[in-house]
Amino acid sequence: MIDLHSHVLPGLDDGAGSIEDSRELARRAAEDGISSIAATPHVRADYPTTPGQMEAGVEALRRDFAEQGITIDLLHGGEVALEQLPVLGPEDLHRFTIAQTGRYLLVEFPYRAWPLTLEQQLFDLSLGGITAILAHPERNAEVQARPERLRAVVEQGALVQVTAASLDGRIGRRAKGAAEALIRAESVHLLASDAHTPQVREVGLSQAAEALNDEALARFLTEDVPAAVVAGDAIPERPERSARRRRFFRR
Repeated sequence: MIDLHSHVLPGLDDGAGSIEDSRELARRAAEDGISSIAATPHVRADYPTTPGQMEAGVEALRRDFAEQGITIDLLHGGEVALEQLPVLGPEDLHRFTIAQTGRYLLVEFPYRAWPLTLEQQLFDLSLGGITAILAHPERNAEVQARPERLRAVVEQGALVQVTAASLDGRIGRRAKGAAEALIRAESVHLLASDAHTPQVREVGLSQAAEALNDEALARFLTEDVPAAVVAGDAIPERPERSARRRRFFRR
């Protein structure tokens, strides 16, 4: 599996606070069956991470993992707040894209209210050849109340990434319900951990993948689409739901 949302870089934001935290997250990821992790530190007013800081952090952690024998492929990235999109220039946006392919950018969906300029900002990104991956919209109260509202954004071309802990119930019933509704509506393209520390939204995708009760869909969300994103390729076709599987989620 491939995890395209983590705060594994130490000391840059509210994620890993030390190299030991980073190592523990990576070791647990490997144990869970994850082969690659995107380092996506916050890029917003309270954590104004620069591309250079992110890149230096990735390179340092890659060296440390190699020395420690931790077999995780660490990828470049960033979790960019909506209000930062107009501030960052094209080069900086490119450097924050997943694996620096210039094609897919992780964009933080706010926890409160519906962002009124969302559609325009995503359109502006697309003019530069960048597709937004919306991080954790199922944790937004407006989306929880009306999951169908996100459909128009998906039809516009955005991808949606749901947090594994939402789907398997660790974040609560509202986030779980919204995540399930979005998946039923075929408005979800990726699962990711959004891991911060070994104690806060710990890394791991297998439990959420199992909760789907659909092996083909789990592979699509944790392997096929993430691999296409890392390669900078087009997203593959969603697998058809088997008529024999009437029960979508495992309880």
